Amino acid sequence: MLDVVVRAQASIESGTDVPGSVRFRLGGSAANTARAFAGLGGAAAFVGARGQDELGRRLVAALRASGVTVHAVARRGVTPRLAAIVEPSGQRSFVTDRSVADDLPAAAVKAAWLRRADVLHMPAYSLLGRPIGTASMVGARAMRQRGALVSIDLASRRPLVDAGRAAVRRLLDDVAADILFANADEAAAVIGTRRHAQLLEFAPVVVIKEGAAGCRVLWRGDNQAEVLEIDVATRTIAATDTTGAGDAFDAGFLHALVAGGYTAGGLRTTALFRRAALAGHRSASRLLTSPRPELAL
Repeated sequence: MLDVVVRAQASIESGTDVPGSVRFRLGGSAANTARAFAGLGGAAAFVGARGQDELGRRLVAALRASGVTVHAVARRGVTPRLAAIVEPSGQRSFVTDRSVADDLPAAAVKAAWLRRADVLHMPAYSLLGRPIGTASMVGARAMRQRGALVSIDLASRRPLVDAGRAAVRRLLDDVAADILFANADEAAAVIGTRRHAQLLEFAPVVVIKEGAAGCRVLWRGDNQAEVLEIDVATRTIAATDTTGAGDAFDAGFLHALVAGGYTAGGLRTTALFRRAALAGHRSASRLLTSPRPELAL
């Protein structure tokens, strides 16, 4: 997905100009995570759809240049794009044109693309759309059958609300992920005002991302009835654009688990998840403090 990042230097006013900057960047939640994972020294592959246009070809080339293996199925239509509007306060709003992003049929996904993977990571977008939702389910089942990890990031509150709580809960039940990432707003879209431990209905490990406050990791103990949790703080970073930081966090957390030999149903310990959370914070920090390359369009 193309990210068009619009950063205003003053409050946006209707009917007049506002000074600021407009940047074109490689984006997309899954692609962001794959790119950050590769940047940590891991082997990452992206599976998705692109339009049959020059923009699609350029985005694929940029993702490959970042060290990611790309399996992009060309579909009739335009390549997806997103406008991220960043106000002086740092508040962000998104306008998304998913276009062909959801047009990934299960038949187009080759089993060989997933065969060597230790973990399949999917944003909730990949479950909610069609036909990509079916392709995602097929991929998740294939991973579970051979004991590999499946992780889901709830990704964004509005699509979850639009889909409806009951429908989202059914999808999460069907996926049976090993790890579930969310922020507080996304969690509320699924479980309402109940405690975050309720998300353990859908995955044995839940990570609640809290931005500058760090994160909370919850998991089920050996007897399944016991719920354990830790809060892991992070250092404060002055960042005016946090786009993609949550995806980078996911990459760091998963990279630490995979590098540590964690598998589905494996031993879950406080030390393991603290290391993974700290790795997630470092990965997000690296993104926030590094220059953001711009695409030449």
